[in-house]
Amino acid sequence: MKETLRKLCCLPGLSGYEENVGSYLYQAFLGYSPFVKTDIAGNIIARFASGNDGAKKVMIFSHMDQLGFVVKKTEPDGFLRIERLGGIPEKILPGMEVLVRSEQGTWFGGVIGNKSHHAAAASEKYQVTPIQELYVDLGMASCEEVEGKGILPGCPVVYRPRFQELSENRCYGTAVDNRGGCAVLLDLAKKFSAAPCGLDVYLVATVQEEFNLRGGLLGCASVEPDFAIALDVAITGDTPDMAGMLPAALDKGPVMSMYNFHGRGTLNGTIPHPLLVQMTKEAAGKLRMPLQRSASCGILTDASYVQLYHKGVPVIDLGFPCRYTHTAVELCSLKDLKELSCLVEQIVRDTPADICFERQYR
Repeated sequence: MKETLRKLCCLPGLSGYEENVGSYLYQAFLGYSPFVKTDIAGNIIARFASGNDGAKKVMIFSHMDQLGFVVKKTEPDGFLRIERLGGIPEKILPGMEVLVRSEQGTWFGGVIGNKSHHAAAASEKYQVTPIQELYVDLGMASCEEVEGKGILPGCPVVYRPRFQELSENRCYGTAVDNRGGCAVLLDLAKKFSAAPCGLDVYLVATVQEEFNLRGGLLGCASVEPDFAIALDVAITGDTPDMAGMLPAALDKGPVMSMYNFHGRGTLNGTIPHPLLVQMTKEAAGKLRMPLQRSASCGILTDASYVQLYHKGVPVIDLGFPCRYTHTAVELCSLKDLKELSCLVEQIVRDTPADICFERQYR
């Protein structure tokens, strides 16, 4: 799990430009299943057949894209103006190392400029610089030099990829949201290839989640599952600045979302299907595994659109605790990732062949 996560975190894959991550995942899935395909959007779908006629279908999905920027324009002196793609926290950006991809696919290193501390007025030292005033310094001297390298408006920009182990099971890196979920998908691929279950399992790595949650719905249309499980980060409340705000903590096991709602912009969210909540609790109990719960606003996953496909898809968000989300140093525990994989496997293997998700009222 650690080496998989390391490889995934070190691959750049902005929303809409997931080819580096996608190529790795596609080949990795082929090592476990001959039934791997992509769709028009770029989702990767790996099927693990039960061998039973008419078997129910479960879609387990995790987004492979990351947030970042696109080039907006190049100044005459070679500096890039950029636009956010996804929920970028502007306060962390000055001094950040980035990579910029050319039209030809070559990646160039750069930094987001920051006014010299010695020259900054006292008031500026305590202000967040808006994205419109920030720029990327590629070390190039002119617009002509930049464009000569194939760097044009629309080119993707990401945090410089990194991965670092810490003590015990903990590590941090870029795009742990949601390469951690992708690492779990590959772990599940290994398990279901070794021992099929009574369901037809579809493991789906989705695109463009950070860009208005677009890929998951399209992947769902390709699979048309009977139910779905979304894998993503769960925000922790175990740091000094978050104490008392959220209950999830590292090394305390997977997190079952009981409610999430964006609350702004995209007015969407997910309340899990009650039967999936029951199945998740029973699976955790059978494994004697701790199961954390969350309910919060300001958070959204692509499960919110998957649940609305066609006549409705029963869905639940299961996550792994993660600190410092949407920064370049997202921190998680490998223990939680491994337990999330075990939990999802148990849920799927315990699902009755004749399960019915239609809500009944008596």
